[in-house]
Amino acid sequence: MKKSGKMIVIIGLVLVSVLLGSFAQIFLRKGMLEIGEIGLKEILSKKVFGIIFQKYVFLGIVLFTINTFVWLILLSKKEAEISFVFPLLALGYIVTAILAKIFFNEELTLFRISGIILIVLGASLIIKA
Repeated sequence: MKKSGKMIVIIGLVLVSVLLGSFAQIFLRKGMLEIGEIGLKEILSKKVFGIIFQKYVFLGIVLFTINTFVWLILLSKKEAEISFVFPLLALGYIVTAILAKIFFNEELTLFRISGIILIVLGASLIIKA
């Protein structure tokens, strides 16, 4: 595989990782909204199993687990320098913010949008380097 072809695979794996992570966050949020507020007391008790096995929380955990394996595959690639691929995960902030707007009608203020634009610019600089 040529170097450019390898970079396409690497960037593709990063994008898969970003999507898995973002959807995992959305499912975790949905599950926790259904469960309600919890504290350290609940996490350190038998109630943690009810939290973990709530259908949306469980799906979020499964997506994060799959994401971990995608990330391990990515890190096994010699060309996938961590100083290149790890900052690209910041694209997850953009995807997650958009999904939060769609699924939870969360507010995207001018400051949040400005931050997202800065993240996109930063990721673009990393890709071009």
